Amino acid sequence: MPEAVHAAALCAGAAAWMVVAGRSQGRRRARVLFGNGSDESPWWEERWESGRRRLEALLRGRREWLCLPVALLLGVLGESVLPMVAGAAAVPLVRRWLRRRELRKDRERRADGVMDLCGAVVGELRAGREPGQALLVGVGGTGVMGAAEAGVSAAARFGGDVPRALGQAAREPGLDGLAGVAACWRVAVDGGAGLAAGLDRLEGALRAERRRREELRAQLAGAWSTVAVLALLPVLGMGLGAALGAHPLRVLLHSTAGLVCLVMGGLLEAAGLLWAGRIVRAGEAV
Repeated sequence: MPEAVHAAALCAGAAAWMVVAGRSQGRRRARVLFGNGSDESPWWEERWESGRRRLEALLRGRREWLCLPVALLLGVLGESVLPMVAGAAAVPLVRRWLRRRELRKDRERRADGVMDLCGAVVGELRAGREPGQALLVGVGGTGVMGAAEAGVSAAARFGGDVPRALGQAAREPGLDGLAGVAACWRVAVDGGAGLAAGLDRLEGALRAERRRREELRAQLAGAWSTVAVLALLPVLGMGLGAALGAHPLRVLLHSTAGLVCLVMGGLLEAAGLLWAGRIVRAGEAV
């Protein structure tokens, strides 16, 4: 019965937090729309927002450590150290997953920066600047190249091999589009073709590729939602069992059959998530 009480308290607390947060946001919007235009908040809302911002700042870059308090709570409810051991083991795995997600976002940000670079260089060329000066302005304005910016800027400023510098920068994650910029530059220098026209077409191609990727991601959002729901079903089942007084944590953590079921279920859950995620990622890579 204590597990049912704890589960009910957790659910009630989460529901109350969602209701209070939603109402506070609704009141804030109503004051701005129908009031005198000011966004004055009560003292408790300001303290809540201040605490939330401090918590976000504290957890920035360290969100994987949230596994430990969750594991501690499960260990207290289940009266076992196994959840805490599992939580400690999950920290590096969650850190690795978060790092991969951040790297993917950084690659997408850099790819968008290459498109902005093409547009900036085209604008400078049509304004009458020399190609080297236009590239310097574009590189400095977008800041997309990171460590490779120094080499490209030096080549553009001192008349070096700009296509070679751009080709080397294109090896960085997310900067694949710079290979097209290097090709346009080489054709313009060797064949006398218009650099602005080539970069304009390259920018259009990169934007079309981004739109295709976004449309594909939107179509696969339902598949990712299904994966998330399937991952949460065991947790929902345990919560329902605790609410009914079945003591699932005690059965899973304090009996041989429960431990076997817990290990097998965890392995099957991990295998299912990996399999489903691989299928969806394969669809994204098409």
